[in-house]
Amino acid sequence: MLGPRNLDLYDGANALKAGNGDDGVRLTLRGLKTAQGAREERTGHANLCAGYLLTDKPEKALPHCNWVLERYETNWQTYNNRALVYMRLERFDEAEEDIRKGQEIRPNSRNLKAVKGMYLDETQPVTTKIEVDERRTASDVRDDESSPDVAD
Repeated sequence: MLGPRNLDLYDGANALKAGNGDDGVRLTLRGLKTAQGAREERTGHANLCAGYLLTDKPEKALPHCNWVLERYETNWQTYNNRALVYMRLERFDEAEEDIRKGQEIRPNSRNLKAVKGMYLDETQPVTTKIEVDERRTASDVRDDESSPDVAD
């Protein structure tokens, strides 16, 4: 048979890719009810992990992320998504661990690198060490206006 077997899972995935989290979650939940086999179940739960994250429901995403990783320890995309879930829940140690595990599986993933950057921004924010004093006196302004611009 050509094409997707489970149209709800397929349409749900496309809705999520298009940024429509609510439709994606709704269709994926419906598709999971008729999932046939481990591959469709894994796809459904992985997409619910992403979909609930997209709809800013990290506490609903977490069980689906866990479901996938309990059965498929090499699913780097779910480690990536669960790290984001953990960051939203301010569980930074667990987020760091998931980023590490994901990078062991897929060391050159741009997505994992971006999530690691987000993690570092949250846990080790950069503070400005240079202070620029832009105050000018009236004589500075007069001197600037009367002096010609010279190229170096």
